[in-house]
Amino acid sequence: MTAALHRTDVVEAELLPAAGAESAVDVEAYDRATAAVLAALDQGAEEHLADARPKKTRTSYARDWELWAEFHRWLAGQTGHALPLTAVTKGTLVAFVVWLDEMKKAAPSTIDRRITGVTVTARRHGTEVPKQVTKAAREALKPMKLDPARTVRGRGKAIAATPAHLKAMNTAAVARPQPAVGRRRGTQELPELARLRDRALATLAFGIAGRSEEVSSLDTEGITQVAEGLEVHVPSVKGRPPRDVAVAYGENPDTCPVRCWLAWKEAAGLTEGPAFLPVDQKGRLGTRRLGSDGCRLAITRAAERAGLDVKLTGHSARRGLVSTGRKRGKRAEKLRKQGGWAANSPVFWEYVDEGERWEDTATEGIGL
Repeated sequence: MTAALHRTDVVEAELLPAAGAESAVDVEAYDRATAAVLAALDQGAEEHLADARPKKTRTSYARDWELWAEFHRWLAGQTGHALPLTAVTKGTLVAFVVWLDEMKKAAPSTIDRRITGVTVTARRHGTEVPKQVTKAAREALKPMKLDPARTVRGRGKAIAATPAHLKAMNTAAVARPQPAVGRRRGTQELPELARLRDRALATLAFGIAGRSEEVSSLDTEGITQVAEGLEVHVPSVKGRPPRDVAVAYGENPDTCPVRCWLAWKEAAGLTEGPAFLPVDQKGRLGTRRLGSDGCRLAITRAAERAGLDVKLTGHSARRGLVSTGRKRGKRAEKLRKQGGWAANSPVFWEYVDEGERWEDTATEGIGL
């Protein structure tokens, strides 16, 4: 553990107001009654915004706060003094980053997100967290993000799916051997309805560069067939703006998102409601929307059935459209809008660079 964390001077900083304090309001600027009303409104706003966040985000923030409390218990053991959880200072937050890295072996991307979770939760408790505090924590995180050994912690980056992967997945045999149980051996056959769903799900996820949450949220009435292909409305997920994208007919029937969607739609008898539904082992269609985890598993299991030597996840299709599109000369701006990335998204431009890696390489055509 870094020596600095064993010194008591790490936590010698001005403590911020505890929960319930009027930290968001300058009491000197107002009379007591006005300041009280403004403080109550600020607290109400924080609670409203917290309740409006998706359940998955709230769960993640709760876990971040649990780790923050665990870190404080560890810190108390090192310093001999317990600090309040609302003590979110430059010293404590930087020490938290180092603790997550060295004690929990967390990936830099995870640490970055936990900084946000702790900051948001602390503010909800009435603590003011200045920008320079979170800036210092992320400065401490920068060198960790440049360390390959750290960046591969956890799940690592999603493998980019390719049209070749999709073709292998969509043409794989429906029966696969099952592990032996005692002396019994056998095969499990994928129901035809599930096969059609998985084909449509994987190719459409690729076509819209969709997150698993977005693929799950698609509705049948939001997918319209036109002469050129499909017009797809991708609903707002986790506060991101909705988008309308065009998905053209593919060259190969086995990987064409339009043909695969129409085949699934007809087989499932879809007219409205969720675009993708569960299918059990007997081929019976469920009635509730297939969740984001179900969408991820559908892609992963289809890749496993095809015997691919890479593990594809729900994010593979999203990454794959950009890298494949750039290799085929598609404009970056067109790809960015298809997947709904922000203009300054570092993740998106990383995918673009991946697709351009072999375009006009530095050693090409120089007489080697």
